[in-house]
Amino acid sequence: MGFLDASGLAYRLDDGRELFRDVAFKVGSGQVVALIGANGVGKTTLLRILSGEIAPAAGAVVVRGGLGVMPQFVGSVRDESTVRDLLLHASTAAVRQAAAELDAAELALMDTDDEPAQLRYARALAEWGEAGGYDAEVLWDTVTVAALGVPFDRARFREVRTLSGGEQKRVVLEALLRGPEQVLLLDEPDNYLDVPGKRWLEQRLVDTDKAVLLVSHDRELLAVAATHVVTVEAHSAWTHTGGFGTWHDARKARVERLAEQHRRWAEEHDRLVELVRTLQIQARISESMAAKYRATRTRLERFEEAGPPPELPAEEKVTPRLRGGRTAVRAITCAGLELKNLMRPFDVEVFYGDRVAVLGPNGSGKSHFLRLLGGDDVAHDGAWRLGARVEPGLFAQTHQHPEWQGRTLVDVLWHGEGPRRGLDRGAAMSVLGRYGLGASGDQRFESLSGGQQARFQVLLLELSGATLLLLDEPTDNLDLGSAEALQRALDEFAGTVVAVTHDRWFARSFDRFLLFRADGEVVETDGPVWDVARTRS
Repeated sequence: MGFLDASGLAYRLDDGRELFRDVAFKVGSGQVVALIGANGVGKTTLLRILSGEIAPAAGAVVVRGGLGVMPQFVGSVRDESTVRDLLLHASTAAVRQAAAELDAAELALMDTDDEPAQLRYARALAEWGEAGGYDAEVLWDTVTVAALGVPFDRARFREVRTLSGGEQKRVVLEALLRGPEQVLLLDEPDNYLDVPGKRWLEQRLVDTDKAVLLVSHDRELLAVAATHVVTVEAHSAWTHTGGFGTWHDARKARVERLAEQHRRWAEEHDRLVELVRTLQIQARISESMAAKYRATRTRLERFEEAGPPPELPAEEKVTPRLRGGRTAVRAITCAGLELKNLMRPFDVEVFYGDRVAVLGPNGSGKSHFLRLLGGDDVAHDGAWRLGARVEPGLFAQTHQHPEWQGRTLVDVLWHGEGPRRGLDRGAAMSVLGRYGLGASGDQRFESLSGGQQARFQVLLLELSGATLLLLDEPTDNLDLGSAEALQRALDEFAGTVVAVTHDRWFARSFDRFLLFRADGEVVETDGPVWDVARTRS
């Protein structure tokens, strides 16, 4: 039976800023603990500390039962790594090291088939077995059959970039949930999963006897699966021992309690300060009052040394101003449109002001459809066109923008692009502040959290003056407050919105639903439809 115990954890950024302090909580066997908080408060950093990837400034972590980790990047891998590499990344350090030596020994043997190379290969095979490599291969065979429908021998050399984001997630989740490690750290495990995949994950979390700590912004998943909630805010963390359904009331009560404690502390501090001042004057004419003055001054010093109650959380307000503009009545017209090998020809008209949710299983062509409308070169047959004055703005699901790598947010905003005009530093910092990014203006884009990158993309859509918003899973990385702010902004947006989403809460705010079915048909439905097969018949 596994558990994780974190005590007194603290961390400072490279520039000296305090990210959090005195963070303490426990995750026991059979518990699913949700780690939540605003984007950028340090949730992913905290997971990296718990996994041993980075060291805290203070505090300690105890893990019993073995540790399995799903990092945030899973789902967005687009390099030349293979399925075997992905499974190794989710394995223990011992298995990874043994695999690296085995690969090196095999290459050396292929290059020079002599006795030293043969001995090295034999030792590598023995170390692979001792590290649990053969047991891992048996597990991986079960995993790839469950996640991809093929055995490991057929899947091992497949490049990960050929898998959808949901397939990448499913491979790693299957490996961790079926594996021997009894403590799991899952960073955004539901991102890229379609709704059947999310429901599968919810049930697996409910059924598992492992100790699970997860970061997620999917409210329905949290309500179904989380047994406890740890909230990171105000440079620390607190634990709600109930589920997510009662978390909002618990947080409201806690904030009210803290506010009252701060009020009482301030009143007592003011009283002691005033008393010290009075006794200081009286001490000049009376020795007995001098002794009382010294005692009261010591009391004030100890009171100040003990400090005020825990810091009150700041209510961060993200305020997008997605304005849009009037366009032709027919914003999008598709006639016999077919994305090759993804869908059958279909017709659809989208009118000015429509809110269209694009639904369907992973791999059905939804993201390709949005990229086509956004102007990317996507192979297709049939016809499509945008109406007059329709200016598309694309929100990319994977946040992959190589043109922003190595550049700060202020630098990106300084250089205009397309219809987006450049902003000087003052104007850039002002608009970044409305998106909760005011302190991140001089950070490089790739150093931001997934949620901060998502907010920055929405900001650029605002500045571009787009009248057609093409949003690919926009709420995946947004914290709860930011997601609600985005929905309010979309309600006020004077234009057309087409969004690919697996967010069940977000989808209910749309008025039209375009379903990309697993059999290649594209149909319009009266409401959100989720229960579709993930593979084509």
